[in-house]
Amino acid sequence: MLAGVASQRAKRRSRKRRTTGAAHAAPSARREQRPGPTSARSAVEQSRPGRRRASPFGAYGERPPGPFGCLPVSEFAIFAGAVALVVGVVRHGGPALIGGVVICLFGVVEVTTREHFSGYRSHTVLLAAIPAVAVEFVIALTVGPPAIRALLLVPVGAVFAVCAWFLRRRFLIARQTRIARPASLATNR
Repeated sequence: MLAGVASQRAKRRSRKRRTTGAAHAAPSARREQRPGPTSARSAVEQSRPGRRRASPFGAYGERPPGPFGCLPVSEFAIFAGAVALVVGVVRHGGPALIGGVVICLFGVVEVTTREHFSGYRSHTVLLAAIPAVAVEFVIALTVGPPAIRALLLVPVGAVFAVCAWFLRRRFLIARQTRIARPASLATNR
């Protein structure tokens, strides 16, 4: 029985072997006529340096400039907030933890708002979640936790849905403006 299995494997191997002297098929005339990676579309993309193809989900074009010019204040705020957050976690809470969260939040909100409202990259879910969490926090502090916790999702979900709808519409308008405006006009402003 073992000899039968071994001979079947040998037959399979012999079928897969190729001869070294076998000639490859000649390329067809159609394949040579097809446009390759240097098609008209890629030539247009190459003529526009610094611009990328439009995608409904990803980034498009150049990152919008920060409000402080070349000084990356938001990125420094995110870093400082992360350091304070780690210190707060190591010390098991306190002002460092709260300060780290707040400073990180300010930096992240600034960067995502700038990118979202300029049409560079969509941050709809993140930006819509911030007011929804704030509403949840206010309800929990003023009214207290409801007897049925699922009822808390009703106002929070409504705030999230309205904000997400508005933010998505605003992003699509900004993206269309960014795509329609040539890069030379955008940099000259």
